[in-house]
Amino acid sequence: MTTAKPSSIAEERINKGKRLQAEGVPLYPTGYRVTISSAEARKRYGHMDPDRLEQEDQTYSMAGRIMARRDFGKASFIHIKDRKGRIQAYIRKDKVSPEDFNVFKFMDIGDFIGLKGKFFKTRTGELTLLAEELTLLCKSILPLPEKWHGLTDVETRYRQRYLDLIMNDPVKDVFVMRSRIIQAIRAFFVARDFLEVETPMMQPIPGGATARPFKTYHNALGMDLYLRIAPELYLKRLVVGGLERVFEINRNFRNEGISVKHNPEFTMLEFYMAYATYEDLMTLTEELFNHVLSQVPGRTVISYQGQEIDFTPPWRRISLLDALRDMGGVDAKVLLNREEAVRAASKYEIDLSGSEEGHGQILTKLFDRLVEPQLIHPTFVTGYPTEVSPLSRRNDQNPDMVDRFELFIGGKEIANAFNELNDPVDQRERFQKQAALRDAGDKEAQFMDLDYVTALEYGMPPTAGEGIGIDRVVMLLTDSPSIRDVILFPQMRPRQEIEGAKD
Repeated sequence: MTTAKPSSIAEERINKGKRLQAEGVPLYPTGYRVTISSAEARKRYGHMDPDRLEQEDQTYSMAGRIMARRDFGKASFIHIKDRKGRIQAYIRKDKVSPEDFNVFKFMDIGDFIGLKGKFFKTRTGELTLLAEELTLLCKSILPLPEKWHGLTDVETRYRQRYLDLIMNDPVKDVFVMRSRIIQAIRAFFVARDFLEVETPMMQPIPGGATARPFKTYHNALGMDLYLRIAPELYLKRLVVGGLERVFEINRNFRNEGISVKHNPEFTMLEFYMAYATYEDLMTLTEELFNHVLSQVPGRTVISYQGQEIDFTPPWRRISLLDALRDMGGVDAKVLLNREEAVRAASKYEIDLSGSEEGHGQILTKLFDRLVEPQLIHPTFVTGYPTEVSPLSRRNDQNPDMVDRFELFIGGKEIANAFNELNDPVDQRERFQKQAALRDAGDKEAQFMDLDYVTALEYGMPPTAGEGIGIDRVVMLLTDSPSIRDVILFPQMRPRQEIEGAKD
């Protein structure tokens, strides 16, 4: 293992490249025909008897990054890494041309190499490609991190994800699984006759969620625009237009804090189903998760951060007020009286950010603090206050509550769903109350969207809708403790700000 400084190593590699170029060897050629991957080779020959393998006499082409190199004079063993894994190759001076062996002498760990040859097994039984031809495919200049088992500096891992992917195979596995999870979700909805759609990412009025938006300006149109905080109001416009089952998997943006559960840019699934109720969506959500689990990990019981989670339906259902009382230990009078709720919030050092917060808002904050971390197994929490649900339909028996649930798994909110408010008069009044909250200083209150109210005035059928955080689902199914572990390029503080804090 070298102890030289990266700058001197880079200079040495640049000089090697110049030597090769002087001999007419391209450092960055175009294309290379690969006929087998490392995984395909192992599947085909990994368990084959060495004598039988020798009789195969089949030539293959492989390509990948050199991850290790052991030289023995006129022969070398290298490990190369491709998109499917790693495999060993053997380069002998008497098996390749003098020109190829000379090129190989100037190659380093981190370079990309193309190899053509036959497979055999070493005396230790390791499947190995005996090279007959080799090609330099890319000359690297900077050395890879020295720790063979990968990067340990979290900041470097997130900022330079390409290094993280090179050095840490489990990281690549997470993102492969993420892709498979999204594919399974998409297939689930397509099979149930949902139409996948795309709605605007830049919106003149940000709506569909209670959050602070990012703001930008369109020069040609001379107008302010906002990165969307949710696609909800556009998706429901489509339901008004007759697209009775729609879904979208895309990015949302919220100008808020960063934590192990929050990234300003994140991926959401939202879907809407005409003539369904939020109870129907509970069943559909159970079916969705069990479909995904059958496709990806292949089981309905997983381990997340040392805790076993069983996804076998039916899942637990409990009202918000019952959960506060039974799980949070909140006194009944707190559930009935705002002043008592304020005192309870003060006891638990919950910031209420002013006197304008209603009783329902305080109760949901108490729930977030006292109950949410306890909800490990899948749990539907129902019965949310109307004041914290401006787009939800009121409950027929109790108009102070709405027909809504949130799904919690692993101590995190995973989904939010409700019967959609399709009464345009009620929706206008709710928007007006949200506008009053904004005027009072609540930067997360929702904007008035009169065009959406107009759409409702044309009539929207009874509809239920749901949003599911894809990143949090991936966290659960890959046992990842932070949302930044499941986003390829998470938002980071500027490097100079980090260095200044250290100083």
